[in-house]
Amino acid sequence: MTDTAALIVAAASAWIGTPYRHQGATKGVGCDCLGLVRGVWRDVYGAWPERPGPYAPDWAEAGGGDPLIEAARRHCVERTGDALQGGELILFRWRPHLPAKHAGIAIGPGRFIHAYQGHGVVASALVPQWRRRISGVFRFPLISD
Repeated sequence: MTDTAALIVAAASAWIGTPYRHQGATKGVGCDCLGLVRGVWRDVYGAWPERPGPYAPDWAEAGGGDPLIEAARRHCVERTGDALQGGELILFRWRPHLPAKHAGIAIGPGRFIHAYQGHGVVASALVPQWRRRISGVFRFPLISD
């Protein structure tokens, strides 16, 4: 694991226990999955990656395109391969024809951290039900010295 990946995992782990709050991005107060990723980015890189603007819980079905994948491509490095590594951004889509609508951060090959409605920020096993919904895996940019 790179130093950057280790920082991403540590930052994401510090968010565990944060309650779920749609459009939230405040550690310990409330966040959704996008707010978790944005908050971890801010914790590690010192600034927000970009503002998503207001969005409804069903934004991905109604908006067209694949905005979560597109944003990840703007800020991170897309990669291929099956073996997840700690510190990677994972995007999920609920159905093959729908845009990605959920995000998490891998903390190892079989676990990830995400903000899940009704549960808050948790570490979960990347069981087959999650694995088959993966729509993209991205490496966060390396922190330069």
